[in-house]
Amino acid sequence: MTQTAPDILRIAVAQLNPTVGDVAGNLAKAREARADAARQGADLVLYTELFLAGYPPEDLVLKPSFLKACEKAAQDFAKDTADGGPGVIIGTPLKRKSGTHNSIVFADGGKIIAERYKLDLPNYGEFDEKRVFQPGPELQGPVNFRGVRIGVPICEDIWGDIAVCETLAESGAEILLVPNGSPYYRAKIDVRHQVVIRQVIETGLPMIYANQLGGQDELIFDGASFAIGADKTLAFQMSQFEDAVAVTTWKRKGDTWVCSEGPMSKIPEREEADYRACMLGLRDYVNKNGFKNVVLGLSGGIDSAICAALAVDALGEERLRTVMMPYRYTSKDSLKDAEDCARALGCRYDIVPISEPVEGFKHALTQLFEGTQEGITEENLQSRARGTILMAISNKFGSMVVTTGNKSEMSVGYATLYGDMNGGFNPIKDLYKMQVYALSRWRNSHVPPGALGPSGEVIPKNIIDKAPSAELRENQTDQDSLPPYPVLDDILECLVENEMSVDDIVARGHDRATVTRVEHLLYIAEYKRRQAAPGVKITKKNFGRDRRYPITNRFRDRG
Repeated sequence: MTQTAPDILRIAVAQLNPTVGDVAGNLAKAREARADAARQGADLVLYTELFLAGYPPEDLVLKPSFLKACEKAAQDFAKDTADGGPGVIIGTPLKRKSGTHNSIVFADGGKIIAERYKLDLPNYGEFDEKRVFQPGPELQGPVNFRGVRIGVPICEDIWGDIAVCETLAESGAEILLVPNGSPYYRAKIDVRHQVVIRQVIETGLPMIYANQLGGQDELIFDGASFAIGADKTLAFQMSQFEDAVAVTTWKRKGDTWVCSEGPMSKIPEREEADYRACMLGLRDYVNKNGFKNVVLGLSGGIDSAICAALAVDALGEERLRTVMMPYRYTSKDSLKDAEDCARALGCRYDIVPISEPVEGFKHALTQLFEGTQEGITEENLQSRARGTILMAISNKFGSMVVTTGNKSEMSVGYATLYGDMNGGFNPIKDLYKMQVYALSRWRNSHVPPGALGPSGEVIPKNIIDKAPSAELRENQTDQDSLPPYPVLDDILECLVENEMSVDDIVARGHDRATVTRVEHLLYIAEYKRRQAAPGVKITKKNFGRDRRYPITNRFRDRG
């Protein structure tokens, strides 16, 4: 019997937060979302890339038992569709004769009606899919779903040079549904919109872009799923940093489909987006790895203050313990500022003086260090004593240590291994110093959606206004040994994000000696960064997944 093509199609986008490796938990989330979509009258539910596995699964894909668990979950989910409710498109790895593929299964009526495999495997920046997946053997055409021909390119299939969408259009697709695992970086939404608009122009077809939500190690998936209509306008826009199941209504008009109903959420501005990304990344890292609470050293400086605010916003005041660890160089301002910050946030605040352990280390080393002058070594003993205390608290109470170094400091090695670099996760690792200030000012005036912390000034004004200092010697400030942070941050952004030459950076108005010194510091600190805790990716090129420079490296740009 010939199937009559419908004039209305209700498509639900499931923008959810899976956990890598939790196949049973991810399947349960998928089922819950499908039930929600069914109550809203959906015909079809679109999930995100590799949803059942969690994205990115990395080398888990090489484990046969993991692949087997994912495929069984997909088969079980397909059977659910026998209830007459919505069909599903869900991502999962599949091992076939042609290799292991980043795939989707399309299920309806109690069975899998189609499989589709990703053709264009990304192998740049944070992506490394060619290590574990093989591209689909050939482009397969659209899937006939209840009389509507649906094309399903998978993430990079719409970004790269392979003409996947164009071929689907030529094969009779009426609408394109794209599952994605697109990580956040600043202004990434605009980039996604432009990519989709380009494909809409080339194919003449509307496209729905479903994106994953949640933190996975360094990566943040910000959701913000959307659609672009055949007329190249925004058809709907889902929220950023929030899970949701949104049912959108599409009506056939002539030869195309038009979205007549769907959400139109406001996308956060720059500071709010960055702050919420850091908050989501910390929350998911702590919760998905099973930590009950966290601890951090609260020094009275801007970096530890914003990390404390992020921890309270992400986890709640009762799950954060802050510790001030004063020494002889700790100023009265810092003691007051740290206490004021903890009080404003409502979190626990302890004071553990470090004079005895530091002097004990010095005494133990007296004979070995005889005849030498005090300097950086003795300064670092303070930082390492603090790091040891924090790790002891972590071991005793099961609290994860939040480390607090910003990207400016991590770039030039202004951090102490086995000291202030101790910790399990760093929510501001990819924020330059001036960005830390900007987000601190923003947080004092705003409470982000979903935050568990209080309103009002949570980072005391004096912390923001005073000159930053490690307070490891008398009257020390960061600018004693570093260029002013606005200068340093601009040079670093040129070197790290933009890979600019020294000559080009100097042409921007910077002093050549300063640029070459910063470049040298950047290179020689690589060994420290390799041993640093993971942290939230905010910029287009973070340390770790994106920027992989050798530790042993004698290159210097001298023109």
